[in-house]
Amino acid sequence: MSSLDVRIVKLEPMRVAGVWAFGESPETEAHEKLRAWAGPKGLLADPKKHRIFGFNNPNPSAGSPKYGYEVWITASRDVEPEGDVRIGGFPGGLYAVTRCDVPAGEAGNVIPATWQKLASWRKDNHHKRGTHQWLEETIPAALPGIDFVLDLYHPIAE
Repeated sequence: MSSLDVRIVKLEPMRVAGVWAFGESPETEAHEKLRAWAGPKGLLADPKKHRIFGFNNPNPSAGSPKYGYEVWITASRDVEPEGDVRIGGFPGGLYAVTRCDVPAGEAGNVIPATWQKLASWRKDNHHKRGTHQWLEETIPAALPGIDFVLDLYHPIAE
């Protein structure tokens, strides 16, 4: 197994605005919904101020090509629910985090493989699995041959 660059991160509680999609490729649909809502509000202009996180909800199940995906953007107190956009709170937690560069057309291979490597890293380094939400943070990056970049957040117990 290749080495994995992992850092331990404590996410603080966050107020988030979220959207959800269900289907055979719900990540794309959920991100499109979020961009359509957040873009005109200027929330996508500063990715450090308004971070974007996603996760399966519900997870894929054996025999079905359909599953759900939820996407959150961090939101200030003045952001209100609207249409399909819900407002909620995330309590935070401790995470093992690694970067995942995704080449075009390789998301279905690279992301699950990196999650598996991160889970193995957690076990090999004797961290107990946390019970809080697993997350994928969208990282703004323009890299040659890379379609998009994620930071994968594997929950670990404190």
